Amino acid sequence: MAKGRIHSIESMGLVDGPGIRTVVFLQGCALRCAYCHNPDTWSLQGGSELDSEELLGKLLKFKPYYKSSGGGVTFSGGEPLLQPDFLLEMLRLCRENGIHTTLDTAGFGLGGYDEILSLTDLVLLDLKHSTEEGYRSLACGEMSKVLEFIDALNRSEARVWVRHVVVPGITDSREHILRLRKLVRKIRNVDKVELLPYHTMGAVKYSSLGIPYCLEGLPPMDIEKVRELEKLLDGQD
Repeated sequence: MAKGRIHSIESMGLVDGPGIRTVVFLQGCALRCAYCHNPDTWSLQGGSELDSEELLGKLLKFKPYYKSSGGGVTFSGGEPLLQPDFLLEMLRLCRENGIHTTLDTAGFGLGGYDEILSLTDLVLLDLKHSTEEGYRSLACGEMSKVLEFIDALNRSEARVWVRHVVVPGITDSREHILRLRKLVRKIRNVDKVELLPYHTMGAVKYSSLGIPYCLEGLPPMDIEKVRELEKLLDGQD
């Protein structure tokens, strides 16, 4: 029986995959995205410990809602791929119990992706940037690791929703979106691509945790510009 560290559980999520979902936020993330609104999930030592059978019991209570709405369970974070053994066991248990699974990830984990993805129905892939330099600057990580995950994703049968945060002056240029479009077209089984406007709702957490907020003073992304970039991403150029 595997044990995992859980930051929190949202019982009736409506935006992290189809239908009504239980969203399990796993603790730990190796990235340090400038706009991250959950810095309290970074540490692998945070949160509370839960074993797989305990968590399954919590999920099964909501199974009638999953079935009636086409929903299921979403494993998010942090970065769920940093707890691969626990994640894999939970995916197996969900598959055995007929629960639809979604993996909300930046694709920046510890490997073992083929087995994990073989038990995953849907991947919400958060693409941080379209270049190696930009990825390193914005997320403090190596884009090559994400490309490894994409290779595994292309070997799997999991469906994919791509998400990308549009940050003023950083990821809102025409050139950037065209590079992003080229990258997305290399991914199999993509059903949806979403551009998410940068917001400042998580900034207050930084002061409470004593962590400097890298984008202090940057205004939220203009929604109308995001709509124009969506057209470009869709190929309406």
